[in-house]
Order: sequence, then structure tokens, then C-alpha cells
Amino acid sequence: MRSIDAVAAKALIHAPGELAFLDVREHGLYGEGHPLLAVWCPYSRLEVVAPFLIPNPGVPVILIDAGNGIAEKAAERLEQLGYQIVMVVVGGVQGWKQAGFTLFEGEYVPSKTLGELAEHAFHPATIAPEALAEWQREGREHLLFDVRPPSEHRKMTLPGAQCLPNGELPHRFSAAVPDTSNPIVLTCAGRTRSLIGAISLKLLGIENPVYGLQNGTQGWTLAGLDLDRGREPEEFPALSRMDLEASRRRGQDFARNAGIPVIGARELGALAADRSRTLYLLDVRSAEEFAAGHVKGAIHAPCVQIVQATDRWIGVRRARIVFADDTGLRASLAAYWLKLLGYETYVLPGADGSPEFEEWQVSGWRPSILPRTLQGIAPEEAATADAAGDAILLDLRSSSEHRREHPAGSRWAIRPELTSALGFWKGQICLIGDDDEVVGLAALDLNEMGYADVRIVKGGFPAWKAAGLAIDSGWPESALHAIDFLAFVHDRHDGNLDAARRYLAWETGLVHRLDPQERGEFLV
Repeated sequence: MRSIDAVAAKALIHAPGELAFLDVREHGLYGEGHPLLAVWCPYSRLEVVAPFLIPNPGVPVILIDAGNGIAEKAAERLEQLGYQIVMVVVGGVQGWKQAGFTLFEGEYVPSKTLGELAEHAFHPATIAPEALAEWQREGREHLLFDVRPPSEHRKMTLPGAQCLPNGELPHRFSAAVPDTSNPIVLTCAGRTRSLIGAISLKLLGIENPVYGLQNGTQGWTLAGLDLDRGREPEEFPALSRMDLEASRRRGQDFARNAGIPVIGARELGALAADRSRTLYLLDVRSAEEFAAGHVKGAIHAPCVQIVQATDRWIGVRRARIVFADDTGLRASLAAYWLKLLGYETYVLPGADGSPEFEEWQVSGWRPSILPRTLQGIAPEEAATADAAGDAILLDLRSSSEHRREHPAGSRWAIRPELTSALGFWKGQICLIGDDDEVVGLAALDLNEMGYADVRIVKGGFPAWKAAGLAIDSGWPESALHAIDFLAFVHDRHDGNLDAARRYLAWETGLVHRLDPQERGEFLV
């Protein structure tokens, strides 16, 4: 591990070649402000998440934190995992800010910035919420699609909207839109996905008039209109042979016109054999299709979300990404948009479990975490020890879950702040959670800090509840700050109109906050 100042770090980040830039703070701190291209990889889950985000241990890794030593701890852990070049930004995000560089609030900022830049470049047609509501009152013929995933559609959507996410809509277009004269309106929760969806349809040559709903569900509520909540999405339209062929033709034409390489099993093997480069293999079909069969080693990343939330899957700048699907259309769209984010992208059609891919391997893809021996304790024993003052019970679930309900007597804790949660306690520590790996990583740190008697509550919080043990709720004043909770306009979808206004102003203002180097990372 070596230290690097913010100016040198930024120069490396924008230089040619592969590099990973990770922010190892927890979600709430990350969301308050981070460098544009910093990918969130919290120390609480570091050894679980890092190998997934960075499947190539030879890639240089730059870490940034709050300047409080967490990045140094993270660097040590990454080196133990086998990462060869790890650097830590001196002074953390404050050092970054003091060097004159911008910190961006929120999450998935590069993807959302791409959407804003795409609107400036392609000028997709839009429709105001009031105008769409008038169409609905008049009974004017149109098709309204919610282009978000089913889980988000279920939470809230527009009356009359059909759930058909970006990628799925163009793939299933022949079945979903039988009339080329019908106007199509796309909505999301804000701006990015409806803009990307509308532009994608026009790039594919769709003849229908296509509109993005201005500001999505937030714009709808700001106009004083009501949303549907808790409505189950319909199944995606089934495709006939003719529909599949239409999707295949569109995909082939689009990839050719966009200059995106279309490869097969042999070329995929050659890419995987090149250890000098980082390779991601992402299957962009629906969850049901992926579960039914996929190429060995592929990770599921729905087309709509890999464009909207690229940071969830990709941690290495300028890496190679192979997008797999059946007809090539969804893969081509994902490849096109991520090419504009600076990645080297490929399309792998026919990747729905075809026998030709059975022998292929992705070298080094599977994450591995530090080995550790964990000592268990039954929930009843942990409760007795805590009540008697013989042990401290730490709840390692999210702060939101702890606030909702937690074992009586437990304290909320998180890996980077374990010592703060324990104070001067040196006796037995019982850890409870809902993720064995997260709990195990905290136990590892405690052991190395000199706490000899660390126990893991067997079965976690579900076992505690099943045993009928006492449960409390709330958040005591003495508790740690919930650094894992992203507070930035978090209630914009729950009726806080001021939060919605601030979010939309933030999103539309992203482009103007880019410096020349940051703007150069977007090829649009």
C-alpha cells in the first residue's frame, strides 16, 4: 500500500488504462458527497464486494475514505486478498475537496449524468404530466410504459402504466405495440431511464411517436396527481418466433450501425484468456430467463439497471464487458450505452444456455474472502449472557432494520465503528445479523483488535425471533450515527415534495458541475 495525494490520484483516474477507484465509506457518508467516478464499496462488506467489483487482482486500486484510517485498513485487507497495487488518497474526501475537486451527492452519479448528457445530445421528445393526464381524461389513444424494474413499479407507478423495463420494451416491442401509429409514453421515477428509453427506441428506428414523461413519478406528484401504489406488475409479453426474429434483426442492425463487436464462444474464450485485461460477463435478460439457463460464469444484470446503476456491477474503469442475451438486442443496447461511459463492450447473442458455451470458463471470476473460524452461540444463551451483564450483544444488520426491531438490549454496530460501539468493554461479545459474511468480517476485526471471546449468534435475528426472545424497537439517543443510511432526499418518493424538487434540481444540474476531465469520460 502507498499513499497518493488527490491531484496525483485524479490524474491516474483520468489516464488511459484500467483502474479501480473505490470509496470504502458506508452508504450514508458516500451519498453525502463523493468523487464522480468513485464506486461505492463499503468497508463493512469489503472482502465480499471487492472481488465482485474488481475480478482482476492486477488492476491498480485507489481507495478513498473520510481521512479516518478506514482506507488503510481496507488496503491491508485487499492486499491479503491478493490485490497487487493498492493506493490510499491522503486526507480522504476532504483532501479531495481541498484540492479543488467536486464531491457529488447521491449514488450512481455517472449513469445519471450520462442520461442528462444524452438528453442534451439527442433531444428526445417529452410530455408534461398535466398533458398526459389530459390525454387520459380525454381517452386519447396511447401506450404508457413504466420502464423501471418490477420491484420499483410495485412500489409506485402511474395509473394505467404497464411495467416493461428498458431493454425488455424494445425486445418485446412487436408483441407489446402492435400498431406503429400509437403514441408511446415512457415513465420512470425521475429522468434517466425514461430519457434513455426514449432515445433507445428512436435509435432502433421505432416509427411510433415516443415521449418521455417529464420528471417521471416525481413530476406526476408535483403536478398534484395521484400514483398507484402496491400494484402488481403484469407478466412481460410472451414472444412468438416472429417477435424473436424481429428482435434479432433489430439487434443485429443496431450493433452494426453502432460499431459494437458481436462475438461467439471462441472470441469469448480469447477475451477471457487475456489476463492483462479485466473482463465482465453480464447477462442482461429478465430474471426468469436467466434462472432458466445462462452461460457459465455470467452474472445477472438486467439491461435497464446496468445502464442506470453501472456501479453496482462494474468497479474497473475502461474494462472489457461482454453483454449476453438471446437475440442480441438487449445486449446491444447495454453495450451501446456503456460504450459511451468509456468501457470496451461486446455483444454475445444466443447465450441462453446453448451447449457451445458449456466448456468455457471465466478465470478468476468467483469472489473469495478471508478464511476465518467462527464460534457460535445459541440465541437463548446470548440473551442470558447479555441480560446478566456477562456479554455485549451487537446488532450488525442495517440501521433501518435495527430501528424497526432488534434484540432487546442489543446495540447497533457496524464494522468501521466497532470500537465506538464497545467503549471500554473487553469481555464476551455476541454478534447478531442477517448476513453470515458481514458478521464474520466484523468478528475477524474484533479478533485482530484483541477481543478473544467473540461469538456469532446462530441463525441470526430470524432465529432470535423464532425463539420468542424479547424484541425492542426505536433508536436510542446514545446510539451511533447511522452512517449506512443514505439520507440524501431519501423520502422523495414518499410524499416529500420539497425533496422531490431538490432531487430533480440536483439531477438536472449534474452536467454543469463536471470539470473538463470528468466531461471527457463521457463519449457523448
